[in-house]
Amino acid sequence: MAVTLTERAATHVSNFFAKRGKGAGLRLGVRTSGCSGMAYVLEFVDAVAPEDQVFEAHGVKVVIDPKSMLYLDGTELDFVKEGLNEGFKFNNPNVKDSCGCGESFTV
Repeated sequence: MAVTLTERAATHVSNFFAKRGKGAGLRLGVRTSGCSGMAYVLEFVDAVAPEDQVFEAHGVKVVIDPKSMLYLDGTELDFVKEGLNEGFKFNNPNVKDSCGCGESFTV
């Protein structure tokens, strides 16, 4: 499988790269956190490590470390606007449960 970006998410990330002036891609990962156990991490990447997996969608590279790939395989990253709020939404088929505040999840 793979990790994908919607066109809206790719456009949003591309705009950030344009303002930043550099970047090899967007790192998507997970870390232990929150009341459900895991939380998503998004970072700009200037160099891709040899062990990283790289996926490209709409001209944006998504970089994932091997440990995070276990939890993220099949995930679609979207960028949504709901009323006055906007942000990235993770459509992850591996999630079994998430906390009430939406900050963490369980696989």
